[in-house]
Amino acid sequence: MKKHHAWFSAAGKRALMALSAAALLAQPVSANPACLRGINLAGAEFGHPGDAFGKGYIYPSAKTIAYFAAKGFSAVRLPFLWERLQPNLYRGFNAAEAKRLVQSVDAMRAKGMVVIIDPHNYARYNGQLIGSDAVPQSAFTDFWRRLAALFANREGVIFGLMNEPYEISAENWLSAANSAIGAIRQTGAGNLVLVPGTAWSGVHSWFAGDYGTPNASVMLDVADPASNFAYEVHQYLDADFSGKNDECSRAADAVKAVGDFSDWLRSHKRRAFLGEFATPLAAACQPALAQMVAMVEQAPDVWLGSSYWAAGDWWKPDEPLNIQPVEGRDRPQMQTLSEVFKARPACGG
Repeated sequence: MKKHHAWFSAAGKRALMALSAAALLAQPVSANPACLRGINLAGAEFGHPGDAFGKGYIYPSAKTIAYFAAKGFSAVRLPFLWERLQPNLYRGFNAAEAKRLVQSVDAMRAKGMVVIIDPHNYARYNGQLIGSDAVPQSAFTDFWRRLAALFANREGVIFGLMNEPYEISAENWLSAANSAIGAIRQTGAGNLVLVPGTAWSGVHSWFAGDYGTPNASVMLDVADPASNFAYEVHQYLDADFSGKNDECSRAADAVKAVGDFSDWLRSHKRRAFLGEFATPLAAACQPALAQMVAMVEQAPDVWLGSSYWAAGDWWKPDEPLNIQPVEGRDRPQMQTLSEVFKARPACGG
């Protein structure tokens, strides 16, 4: 769906990860989260993998984390680049980058926020699709085995398998996802896993066969030995549902798609998380934004919650979907979300 950065270039200097596992493994995972009110805090997925920290990319600042925690957001979806964390396939993580990721998670947890760690790679590594000769499924499995070990059983940490796979069949994506889930469980990690579909994991396309068999058929075969997974889906409201356009002309279609998907979840006794959704700042778009959040929060039997796209320290003020405050002022979408949160203080009720 949404699109942003041109990333994939040669990585910089490599180093083996030297972080103490004992320091990283904390309390066991608590009960499954319900009705998460989330925000995507972008920045760590910006730039090229070899860019210097603070110049080509950034992690969320303490000020930004505190702002959204104070606004009632209980979760952060934290995008980052696979290539930056693991500069060589089948090799250890870059120690400095792993430390930054862990410290960012720690800062969010200190504010009481659940963290969804999100390799923001569209089922690719250096531009090559998972399952290709350049990036075998086993490389993705190896990556998640290492990442799961880094955060295994940390309270309030959720594993988002991959951001928006596309141009891959649902069958091939399912195979990669199941292999990664198996590797995660082999580490002993019981964390909740969010599993996207293909076709950018769009709610509106869940029942369509963009690359063959629809997600609605294939993704029923997600295999998790711990039975602790949910689907992650995304939904925008513009003309092509991409999030690229400064309008919300298909808001009604998007809201209907969420309702139809809720029915599908309920019929199959499955759960989901709305990992990305957004509207531009136009007043006409705000009712649909409020309606979409309300639909999710009024169905806690099938929805774990949602996370708005996006905020982050480096978004420009003219980015239409951005809700990072500008000179201390809340954006219109933030005002809408605040009103929803105030009207429904018991999220999920």
